[in-house]
Amino acid sequence: MKVTIESISTDQLDPLQALCIATFTETYGSQNTKSDLENYLETNFNSAQLKKELENPQSEYYFVKVDGAIAGYLKVNVGDAQTEIKEQNGLEIERIYVSRAYQGKKLGQALFEKAMERARFHKTAFLWLGVWDQNTNAIGFYERNGFKTFDTHVFQLGDDMQTDLMMKLELA
Repeated sequence: MKVTIESISTDQLDPLQALCIATFTETYGSQNTKSDLENYLETNFNSAQLKKELENPQSEYYFVKVDGAIAGYLKVNVGDAQTEIKEQNGLEIERIYVSRAYQGKKLGQALFEKAMERARFHKTAFLWLGVWDQNTNAIGFYERNGFKTFDTHVFQLGDDMQTDLMMKLELA
């Protein structure tokens, strides 16, 4: 199994969009109403929105591939691209998703290590993220990697107001 992580460019918008929709639906589809899910997907993963994010110099997207096949992706943000904490010395992991067919192969860990590499590159003091308080697998993953919960915030999924844990990993 050959695993590679590659930067995503705007000419890869279509496969990124398909992956975003598929992995978000796999992860949260059974726990949310169809209308809330569709509303979120249409708002956050439409072509114009993803193109805008891909063109933002303070956001970075990466595919993880297994033997050349796209298996998941990572999105990190610095500076003003961060969704909430806008501190210049932080890096946000906004998304780590691995397709269900590729889970259990340590690809999430590989993407996390890429995020750590980008944090070192940007010389940030900490990484942070928000994770749904019902996503126990993801919470456990982040805790195993040293993240600590420091706050909560509301995550709007369609008409449903959900609680996200805010987690941080100090690097300095």
